[in-house]
Formats: sequence, structure tokens, C-alpha cells
Amino acid sequence: MSFGKGSQGDRGATPPGGRQPPEHTGDAEALLIARSRRGDTTAFNQLILLHQQAVYTLAYRMLGDPDTAADITQEALFAAFRAVASFRGGSFRAWLLRIASNACFDYWRRSRRRPGESLEALTEPDSSHEEGQAQQFADDERWNPETLALRVEVQELIQAGLARLPLEQRLAVILSDIQGLPYEEIASATNATLGTVKSRIARGRAQLRDYLLQHAELLPRAYRLKEEKGRENG
Repeated sequence: MSFGKGSQGDRGATPPGGRQPPEHTGDAEALLIARSRRGDTTAFNQLILLHQQAVYTLAYRMLGDPDTAADITQEALFAAFRAVASFRGGSFRAWLLRIASNACFDYWRRSRRRPGESLEALTEPDSSHEEGQAQQFADDERWNPETLALRVEVQELIQAGLARLPLEQRLAVILSDIQGLPYEEIASATNATLGTVKSRIARGRAQLRDYLLQHAELLPRAYRLKEEKGRENG
């Protein structure tokens, strides 16, 4: 996705399995932000290359559909482009993910759905997402077909469990356990207090773990053995 005169964001520009560019240092990113705030579209495009995969991952995990996630990603990045002049410091990643999470919530409002009404649609397997995962792992010689199959099965079950969480808890768990954000950045991204963030994560994790235990028979045998061993040791 690129911004500037005569350019348009490509739909689905952040497909599952897309590779991220090398990390910029904090000083380099700060310079890109400063240039972006002054209207430098080239600098903003470089910022997007750093963070677009995180935005897509958030949208996909929140909504469960790759096409919708691609649309939301494009919507969020254009919103960020229009608003970057108002960025006042702090974590740019958290700021961008806050825009993306708001776009996900807006999607629910526009479609007039409540989360519980579309769980079946969210939890059905999606072949295009699996193909994206397969390509990602095919590029990594450490992954053999058996490992890939196990990972896809587990990811599908986790996605089904996430879809059953209230949206606020789902967002907090995704940002913490999938995106790897610290509590402070999650609080910034969700406009919540640290206490609220910790509570949502704890409750979301508990509900997700209960869901996985209830569907343990769907987990690959290796994962079931780990869970059983953990209960014995506990």
C-alpha cells in the first residue's frame, strides 16, 4: 500500500504470511514520523511497511475473515494517513493499532451485527488464509508438512476460541498474546487504564483456555499430551 499523488492502496496489501521489512531504530522511526507529519508521503509509506502486517493481523484475528481484514487494514491505514499530522508522540505502533481496532468496532456497527450472531461465519475454516500460512512456512526450511499441519489445526482452534470472547477481551488478548505489546502500549491502543487492560487479558485468557480444554479432542495429540502432563504436574 502506498500513499501520494495518483496512488491507491492495493486491496489485500497485507496478506497472511507477508514478510515484514527490517526493523528501523527508534531514532529512524521518529524521523519518519516527523517527516510524515509534514506531509512527506514517502516517509509515511516507509512507516506503513514497518507496521502494516501488525494491522492486518489484528484485523484478521478480530474479524476472522481475510477479505474483511484486508478491507479494514486499508481503511485503517488511510485513516492514519489522514490523521498523522495530529500524532502527538508516544508509541506510533499503539496509535496505529488503536485506529485499526476502532475500524474493527466500526465494522460491527456498520454491519449491525453483535459478535455472538456471526460466530459460525467467523469460525469456519478459510482456505485462502491457510494457503497464506502454508506459503509462509514453505519459505522456512525448519517447517516440515507435519509441523505445518499441526500449527494450522491449532491456529484454527485458537481463532474459534477468540471469536467467542467479548470484543474488548478479544482485542486485549490479541494485542498481548499475538502482537506481543506490553500493557502500557495496549492501554494506549485501547484507551483503557492498566487495570482494565490486565483484567480483560486475564478474563480473556481464562475463557480461551476453558474453550480449548472443552475442545481438547480437536487438538493434535502432541498438544493433548502436553496439557495432560501439565494437569498431572499441577
